Amino acid sequence: MTPATDEQTGALKVLVADDRPDILEAMRLLLKGAGHKVETEDSPQGLLRAVERGSFDLILMDLNYARDTTSGSEGLDLLDRLHQRKISTPVIVMTAWGNIDLAVEAMRRGACDFIQKPWDNERLLRMLDKQARQGAQRRRAEQRVRTEIEIARNVQQKLFPHQTKLLETAEYAGRCVPAHEVGGDYYDFLDLGPGLMGFVLADVCGKGVAAALLMANLQGCFRSQGDRRSPATLLSAVNRLFYESTPPEEFATLFFGQYDDRARRLRYVNCGHLPPILARAAGGIQRLDGDATVLGVFPDWSCTEAAIDLSPGDTLVLFSDGVTEAGIEAGEEFGEDRLIAMIEAGRHTPLGTAVDSIVEAARSYSSAGQTDDITVVGIRVV
Repeated sequence: MTPATDEQTGALKVLVADDRPDILEAMRLLLKGAGHKVETEDSPQGLLRAVERGSFDLILMDLNYARDTTSGSEGLDLLDRLHQRKISTPVIVMTAWGNIDLAVEAMRRGACDFIQKPWDNERLLRMLDKQARQGAQRRRAEQRVRTEIEIARNVQQKLFPHQTKLLETAEYAGRCVPAHEVGGDYYDFLDLGPGLMGFVLADVCGKGVAAALLMANLQGCFRSQGDRRSPATLLSAVNRLFYESTPPEEFATLFFGQYDDRARRLRYVNCGHLPPILARAAGGIQRLDGDATVLGVFPDWSCTEAAIDLSPGDTLVLFSDGVTEAGIEAGEEFGEDRLIAMIEAGRHTPLGTAVDSIVEAARSYSSAGQTDDITVVGIRVV
């Protein structure tokens, strides 16, 4: 019997592991004759090295490697090690005749099927035919998911502001880098009318696609209320819309600032978000904290506004916790002190460059790689 090798399924790249050369050669000839590509290894260590070197469609492996051993402990341990290394390649195990209990245990640990030695060629090739069809279906499904995620990523990137309104007394810039293809951080620049600009930075709960949907919902809430003048009034309306369109356990921390271009005055509300850092041109650091609760939890929501006068040379930086908590999984965070040092160091560089430098420093800080969305918004008074 020849396994299916049509355009939808194709030949398999199979890794065969056994300590007996005659078994390896017999498998190689059988599978090659059926149109598959075969690589062989004679030890568990060789198998692990092979899967680290390249990818396979199927692993066909013995459970016993030590001479005169029939317990299968080596093979079971090998299955565990493949799982620990997050190797998702389907595995068919080979066992001796009558050792069904061992085969069942192997499948409990992740094997997709088993054959008994000496094997039946027809049955083995039927297994490969099944794996080829399932592999083709899996690849199509994975490609569909990748395509949908890529579309979602492109759509989300277009939600961030790309055209900005020129201000006479301030420049501003923002950047968001999701930890995955899409994320839950949101920033925006809102034209609130002549001489007024709104700045938003929010972090919705969760990660991935679900968080991205909440982020898009929150942006829609803000964009539909852009003509309101009072931060408290605007945020009350946004909270109501966000609450009505999301489950009760979903929420967002958020900082909203309304900048008066003529007076160089910022009215703001901090809704449970990390306090933005204001570096004064004359020296000194201020944190714009607040006591408003997060958005989306309660239908009746109110807040108290705060206001602050800004001077030429002052720099205000809004950020998400992906900045200060970068590296937390390794035991040492990027932290606020490093952020303040970078704000001070970037005073005399273009604002967009300073924002990018903070983002890249946070991204590269963790040896394990970026694990949370990183968003930074900078406002510099001129």
